[in-house]
Amino acid sequence: MTFSLGFKRLLHAEPNYRQLFMAGLLNGIGDRFSQVAMLALILGTTGSGLAVGLALGLRVFPFLLLAPLGGVLTLHFSRRSIMIVTNLLRVPVALSYLLVHQADDLWILYTASTLLACAEAIYAPVRKSGIPLLVRSENLHKINGLEQVMNGSVLIVGAFLGGIVSSVMGPQAAFVINALAFLFAAALIRKMSFPPLSMNQVDEMVGREPARKHVGIARMLWQFICSSVPLQILVAFELWVPVINGIDNVLISVYAIEVFKLGDWGVGLFYAALGIGLVLSSWGSRYLQLWLLPGVVACLFIEGCLLMLLSEARLASAAVLMYILLAFMSGMGNTCLDTLLMRETPEKYRGVVYGLVTACSSTMLGLSMFGAGILLELLEPRRLGFAGGLGFAMIALLLAAYAWIRAREVFKMK
Repeated sequence: MTFSLGFKRLLHAEPNYRQLFMAGLLNGIGDRFSQVAMLALILGTTGSGLAVGLALGLRVFPFLLLAPLGGVLTLHFSRRSIMIVTNLLRVPVALSYLLVHQADDLWILYTASTLLACAEAIYAPVRKSGIPLLVRSENLHKINGLEQVMNGSVLIVGAFLGGIVSSVMGPQAAFVINALAFLFAAALIRKMSFPPLSMNQVDEMVGREPARKHVGIARMLWQFICSSVPLQILVAFELWVPVINGIDNVLISVYAIEVFKLGDWGVGLFYAALGIGLVLSSWGSRYLQLWLLPGVVACLFIEGCLLMLLSEARLASAAVLMYILLAFMSGMGNTCLDTLLMRETPEKYRGVVYGLVTACSSTMLGLSMFGAGILLELLEPRRLGFAGGLGFAMIALLLAAYAWIRAREVFKMK
């Protein structure tokens, strides 16, 4: 009860963020309704893990080109306008899923999924980089914890109920709900306002001459990353972790439907377990406020160990517990990661930095999911899951070793 009241007070104290939070909740729930229905439709139509990997992979490839664009757009347009337009454009695209009835129609699903991803690629960095502009600095870590509560609520409500809706009413109902969610989210965002960057900040960042803009941004980013060891580790995290994370995204549906034989509702159950873990993680992350970088690495290592244990689980109940613990560690790590990145990045650079980080991580995630779909045609799901967990643990150890080496170098220089 105290936990819930604390977040209610936080949302009351940050009214601008409250609108962003509610819009994000609607967007996320609608998207999860649609995603669960889409994956169940693909598996039911084709029975192919490769088809699932292709569908998930296509959702993130647009981030490579469009996420940096979203960051750059914040230098020229208001964040509110960008988010409203991208939400409204997604309404008719989301409804086009209703045209898919058989395997020959899957091209419509793939096309619509890619277009939705294009809009999200622009929307996501704009939203994320705007959070520090809406909240007081002393509340930033708590707000990032609240973001995990939002993600967890999305999984609990969106994925679990989405699985039920898809099973009982058919996937078409989930697709309509997704379109309505985009519409209502745009209405909420319309009530918000972001403090814009001054022209002096924009000129300082990109240079006054248009021809120098791209060179100026690239030079700024390179110098900025080279000057910050925590940022170097965060960039490495965003590049390496998605390579393994794509395996988990594909395996959730495969575990539920093919390994544990739970059907469509099992997909929602596993996603709901992830949601519970994310909600609980916001409570645990407050103990890591003074240990942000170690928290990122430690949570990643424990995630890897849990994934290896999950691959050996024989009972569905054990798998649910593992997913709760996995999301708990992931949520704490992500809270530390977001807070550290926001604190390390000056306000005028956040849009561009978040755009590039989102582009890199999402592209690697897409490649990973597509690769996982191919590997599932060759490997048994449990073996692939164990390999993914081992990969997480190895990345955590490498990041810890790099941080230790650089810390020793700084100590010797002193």
